[in-house]
Amino acid sequence: MRVAILGCGYVGLELGRRLAADHEVVGVRRSAEGVERIEAAGLDGVQADVTDADALERVPDADAIVFAASSGGRGADAAREVYVDGLSTAIDHFCGRSDPPDRVVYTSSTGVYGDHGGDWVDESTPIEPTTPKTEVLAEAERIAIERPAEYGADGTVARYAGLYGPERYRLSRYVEGPVTEGYLNMVHRDDAVGAVLYLLESARARGEAVNVVDDEPVDKWAFADWLADQCGEPEPPKRTVEDRLAAEDLSETVERRLRTSKRVANDRLRELGYEFEYPTYREGYRAAIDAYLGDGDGGDE
Repeated sequence: MRVAILGCGYVGLELGRRLAADHEVVGVRRSAEGVERIEAAGLDGVQADVTDADALERVPDADAIVFAASSGGRGADAAREVYVDGLSTAIDHFCGRSDPPDRVVYTSSTGVYGDHGGDWVDESTPIEPTTPKTEVLAEAERIAIERPAEYGADGTVARYAGLYGPERYRLSRYVEGPVTEGYLNMVHRDDAVGAVLYLLESARARGEAVNVVDDEPVDKWAFADWLADQCGEPEPPKRTVEDRLAAEDLSETVERRLRTSKRVANDRLRELGYEFEYPTYREGYRAAIDAYLGDGDGGDE
């Protein structure tokens, strides 16, 4: 299988490494520095902007496209440029080729569910985005499923929970606090990668969205206390959502995000046959805890 990873960054690089064992892989990044990282990982790299169809001509034909591009944490306008305009451009470009892909995988976010007051959600739950950016992501999900079908290809949405893992454990944030209340829905980077790899190789979840989240959403305060105990530190200070809203001058978007609470189920991914490397945060944070106990770093950098 030939796979092109558009936006070959934190998740894409590891996906490329794993795919390269049995498949042909090319990684695509907008910057020269990004392409250097791809090549340093032992993969073929192409410099191209996903919103530029002419630039995408430099990317070879592929059997599958993984769209994992990022807007870099910027606002809704930047998100629309990448996730809506870029995704549409990429689908039209590659699926319009004489040797088109038959699969497009788009990496989205469980943020599209919106607020459910801490209740469980799954793929049957209507999505109700609460911020301008998650509204963009919801629109992109629709494009990812519907637009490939216009060309006879299948789209899949891998709906990621909060990513953590090497260089992104952010352990000190929870150990030191203060920690704001709410639920954490998480997935280790290696399972974010493993799930997409599994769906590609098994040809499953065609034409559907699948939650990529571990087995156990956790209360943030309980998670922080567990981490502190594992690291031999005192329990961190805590605050309610209302405490934080009263103490800080927050944007409307941040306020809405703070008031968003849900627990995301992974039953569908399990039904499809995926087995997690890190089924809960307890396994997933072990390397960070060991690093913290060894040198106080915790793998945040």
